[in-house]
Amino acid sequence: MRTHGAFRIRVSKVYTVFAAAHFITFAGHRCETLHGHNYRTGVTLEGALDEEGWYVLDFSLVKGGMRRVCDEIDHKVLLPLENSKLGIATHDASVAVDYLGKPRYVFPAEECALLAIPNTTVEMLARYLAKRLLTELGTANTAHLTAIEMEVEESFGQSAIYRELLG
Repeated sequence: MRTHGAFRIRVSKVYTVFAAAHFITFAGHRCETLHGHNYRTGVTLEGALDEEGWYVLDFSLVKGGMRRVCDEIDHKVLLPLENSKLGIATHDASVAVDYLGKPRYVFPAEECALLAIPNTTVEMLARYLAKRLLTELGTANTAHLTAIEMEVEESFGQSAIYRELLG
């Protein structure tokens, strides 16, 4: 029996969290200081039911994918590679960061997550994690999905949600 309409599933578990350090560059000439958050994530996936399993997507696939993408950036310094105000250079086992040409930080490379985003705002982290999860799940598991929504909370009551229509 084929169903019409859409269903959504949501995964937000104790282990879909990550602790990370970051800083944001703001409009004008301002760069905040390095600080950290204990981020919490949740993902909602929307789509037609699998005709054999009667579910949108097997929860174990989503939970495993979320765990892996959160673990990639857990206990790391998050650095945005697409930020024109920052110079980020890897030298041997370290990463040097400058802000508008002035040296700012040097980190051990293994403690950094170099992300293809323009800034480490919670909005950009939500988009990054949504795209990473889709990649992690693979096209075979996501072809029937119509939307993904990723929420990232950086502190209690303060979050951003990224929604992308698929297909």
